[in-house]
Amino acid sequence: MDAETMKTLAAAIAIGLGAIGPAIGIGMIGAKAVEAIGRNPEAAGKIQGPMILTAAFAEAVAIYALVIALIVKFV
Repeated sequence: MDAETMKTLAAAIAIGLGAIGPAIGIGMIGAKAVEAIGRNPEAAGKIQGPMILTAAFAEAVAIYALVIALIVKFV
């Protein structure tokens, strides 16, 4: 394989593996938040804020993986 093919493969693996963790994490965050709101609907306001903040932090990890994949691909 030539270098360009290896770069493309490395970038695909980086973003693929880098997106699996945040996807699972966001799914678990959402599931637990919905479960908590279902058990105590009055606490929805207290649950929703931290849930969104935590999901944003998990999504940041996927963005870091995308940046690394782009660096590998184009540098």
